[in-house]
Amino acid sequence: MTSPRGASPIASNSLPLVLASESPRRLALLAQAGVIPARVLPAHVDETPLRGEEPRAHALRLARAKAVAVAATAGSEPAVILAADTVVACGRRILPKAGTELEVRRCLELLSGRRHCVMTAIAVNAPERGLRTRLVETRVTFKRLTDEEIVQYLSTGEGVGKAGGYAIQGRAEAFVRRINGSYSNVVGLPLLETIGLLKACGVAIP
Repeated sequence: MTSPRGASPIASNSLPLVLASESPRRLALLAQAGVIPARVLPAHVDETPLRGEEPRAHALRLARAKAVAVAATAGSEPAVILAADTVVACGRRILPKAGTELEVRRCLELLSGRRHCVMTAIAVNAPERGLRTRLVETRVTFKRLTDEEIVQYLSTGEGVGKAGGYAIQGRAEAFVRRINGSYSNVVGLPLLETIGLLKACGVAIP
């Protein structure tokens, strides 16, 4: 991966930082904080919730699994692995990563006029420091959506592929009546906690 002009990959004791995610939003958020991974290696793990699994446990399990999976495939050279998993939940119900327009509609109809929770689990796997995790929660309240607003949002295609069927950094921000907690967490990576965890694992932050 080529670093932006003027930037260089951040390392931990000369170890490369590997982002275990293909999310362009997470990459952009890291760059915003001055952290440029040396490599991006998406983790391919089954994200199906286990029977009876609660949202917090689900997010933490997947973040750990992604970090471990990428550590096993990153090659023989040691590296610091950063993985994350974001879950949108209404109570104990885990909303899907909407794969179709119909799923986006169902998510928006459920979230309309209600408060939900966005949880992101962060996992950092560093040689000689082990696997460390953090879980960050943000409460988001949507206004009541009209069918016309939902139809207009569906026409943008923005919600497809997003947890909970919406992207707060896009047009869906106009749906948000109230947010309590980290905004970057809702985008996909809580920067304050991520940077703190990377520092705790020896990564030098500019």
